[in-house]
Amino acid sequence: MAYKVLEGLYYSKNDEWVKVEGDVATVGITDYAQDKLGDVVYVGEANVGKKVKKEDAVITVESVKAASDIYAPVSGEIVEVNKEVISDPSLLNKDPYGVGWLFKIKIENPEELKDLMDAKGYEEYRKE
Repeated sequence: MAYKVLEGLYYSKNDEWVKVEGDVATVGITDYAQDKLGDVVYVGEANVGKKVKKEDAVITVESVKAASDIYAPVSGEIVEVNKEVISDPSLLNKDPYGVGWLFKIKIENPEELKDLMDAKGYEEYRKE
């Protein structure tokens, strides 16, 4: 099955996507990740104002199959959480790149973005 991978986003090896606007990164999980999880039944809430380091576990997402930690793809401060996806976790399955986003981070070190993959790189990584 071909998973949806969008151009113009960054991707982590933990299957998070990152959309950068100015100094803020919106973070969600990829189509591949939501498919592997199955039906999402719970999305934890990140703490606004919390400082996170790259690779820190930020929230937990639970599905009928498993619980998975979602990691910070960059260091910074959590500035917003998606309340909609917390109250309706199924949004994560329906639209992982849109209304199913999870949290936003004010980027501390833009250099860390260089460690992430582009769409082509992520597609290659997922084929391996």
